[in-house]
Amino acid sequence: MPRRYRPEKRRIAPDLKYNSVTLQMFINRLMIGGKKSTARRIVYDALDIVEERTKSSPIEVFNKALQNVTPQIEVKPRRVGGATYQVPMEVASHRRTSLAIRWMLMSTRSRGGRSMAEKLAAELMDAANGQGAAVKRKDDTHRMADANRAFAHYRF
Repeated sequence: MPRRYRPEKRRIAPDLKYNSVTLQMFINRLMIGGKKSTARRIVYDALDIVEERTKSSPIEVFNKALQNVTPQIEVKPRRVGGATYQVPMEVASHRRTSLAIRWMLMSTRSRGGRSMAEKLAAELMDAANGQGAAVKRKDDTHRMADANRAFAHYRF
């Protein structure tokens, strides 16, 4: 990353079906090897499964799931006088969504069996209900930040 200037953030066009930028970011993160059409099909199939099982708008379930996984605070290592402290810090907005998407996909891929669309649908429904591996990861991050609250004065 350059020291003198910050490169501008790339604008992401919204997805085709639901017109959501966040969903397009999710599709881009799911994509492996440049196969966007495959990633798009997996996500749309998963959202169809979610709509079929919950009888509600799939984009609302997706947004609720992402909201439940999004961390507000995290710990960052800070070196002070030879010792390294885990300092709790607020998470920037762009990083929040990035972490939430990453954790969601990581927990989806770690689920056993079935197709990727079914695993993603199950993880989305679990996260929307406040359970699942991705939500547990967020809770662990918050718990760690709370445990290290004593070092908050080392914030920079």
